[in-house]
Amino acid sequence: MDDVQTAGWRQVDPADLGIDPRKLANAVAFAESAETRWPRNLTGGLARLEKATERPPWNEVLGPSKDRGGPNGLILKDGAIIASWGDTSRVDMTYSATKSYLSIMAGLAVADGLIGDVDDPLREYALDAAFDTPQNESITWRHLLQQTSEWEGSLWDKPDVVDHNRQLGVKADNSKKGTKRDLQTPGTYWEYNDVRVNRLSLCLMQVFQRPLPEVLQERIMDPIGASDTWSWQHYRNSFFEIDGTVMASVPGGAHWGGGLWINSHDHAKVGQLILQRGAWEGQQLLPESWIDALQTPCEIMPTYGYLWWLNTGGAHYSQAPESSFFALGAGQNIIWIEPVHNLVMVARWVDAKKANDLVGHVMAALG
Repeated sequence: MDDVQTAGWRQVDPADLGIDPRKLANAVAFAESAETRWPRNLTGGLARLEKATERPPWNEVLGPSKDRGGPNGLILKDGAIIASWGDTSRVDMTYSATKSYLSIMAGLAVADGLIGDVDDPLREYALDAAFDTPQNESITWRHLLQQTSEWEGSLWDKPDVVDHNRQLGVKADNSKKGTKRDLQTPGTYWEYNDVRVNRLSLCLMQVFQRPLPEVLQERIMDPIGASDTWSWQHYRNSFFEIDGTVMASVPGGAHWGGGLWINSHDHAKVGQLILQRGAWEGQQLLPESWIDALQTPCEIMPTYGYLWWLNTGGAHYSQAPESSFFALGAGQNIIWIEPVHNLVMVARWVDAKKANDLVGHVMAALG
């Protein structure tokens, strides 16, 4: 086929890139058939959708939600679209893929000198007393970025204990989720905890002294030519005053509603930016050193970097190369970045149990 422009992308015949068109078509057909079992109506928060126990008032939804669309996505090779399916222009909630955008925001703060070193303690930066306690005083930016902070406290009416003993994955047992456990020394225990991620978001807003969506639009989304349809939704109570101006802090996911709402083309552009090591049309939007840092395995959780999932040892998706890394949100919402093959895939609303096979179909097409 002739090259055409699709939302700012070149679209090319995959055969021209040495890709098997038949196997690629099989991958697309699989993606279309592998729809999540989640309902289209996403109200009620993540606990309802994942059938996890979260007792009142912790299960109260604080941010907006919207019905989801059907499976959709696109695959980029060498910066060109080689396949797409579904309504890729539809804006949907993206759940914890939002966390990887917080990692980008942290990279901008480091680049601007607003964060001197990721191993600096947060008590030197926070504009409130949240890091002044014996448990929290040694917590660093690195700890929050790697989810090893063991931060203790409440934020936006949610206590850290709500995600104690939380498990992830298709075989997760969350019967003990929300049961208080003894806290460990920061940096010595890994736990996926949305209250602590939201605390990181507030800390980043405090160092920028601006709402994070404004910074993201100005520094990343506008320069890469993203649409004007995305938004980063806050909670109804997530406000903080800085120098007399009240600002909304945004969550790092949609556990209790809100989070990043975005279409697949815009997701893909962000993925392509990361694949290109922070460069876009001659501009270095993110430091290359930050691209390396976000892919560096956490010492006590080697499949996790700075709010990006790593495929260390093939542990996350066995059919993807070990070089791959991912922004992942419940549902599933996936940005797959594969540097060795110069590939980006965005896939929305894929059954989590079938995501690895989808990756395998794509790899088979690459040969």
